[in-house]
Amino acid sequence: MRIGILGGTFDPVHNAHLLMAEQCREQCELDQIWFIPAGNPPHKEDQGVTSGKQRREMLDFAIAGHPAFLIKDLELHREGPSYTVVTLQELKALHPQDEFFLIIGADSVRDLHTWREPEAILELASLIGVNRPNISLPDLTDLKHKFGESIDSKIFWATMPGIEISSTDIRQRIHKKRSVRYMTPRSVEVYIHNNRLYLE
Repeated sequence: MRIGILGGTFDPVHNAHLLMAEQCREQCELDQIWFIPAGNPPHKEDQGVTSGKQRREMLDFAIAGHPAFLIKDLELHREGPSYTVVTLQELKALHPQDEFFLIIGADSVRDLHTWREPEAILELASLIGVNRPNISLPDLTDLKHKFGESIDSKIFWATMPGIEISSTDIRQRIHKKRSVRYMTPRSVEVYIHNNRLYLE
């Protein structure tokens, strides 16, 4: 199968995550999208992150009813930082026949050469860079300098509407007792309310 890999803290998952996943599934002809909630994201070590169990449960509610959306929580059971290359290695070992497509923002495609073991990442997966309509694609000069012009064959592009929703904003709005209706699925909103998340 052609599998899209969408990693993130998902604290909480919101409608822009889901729209991104669906647009990539459709535009890049993917069979499934696997959501990978981060265990210990290395770029957020100094921030408090909601428990993996609760972030997983919010994802369960968010994707319920979509047959092509699944959750793989291997990072939640791993000690230490959650690096993309390690996750892809584990997934490839478990599913050697599947073809993986790492879904990341367009700017992250440009900066891939700064990630941990980018060569290994490109051996394990192709990239899907998500860009907004009418926005120029990023300059990939540095990436091509490191990997050569053939890198183009490993990169696919998808577009999605420019929806200004972020997990940070949702957490701040909830803390200030402001509405988050239509920013995240209603089931996730109810879960957050029932579990009194993001109030402190």
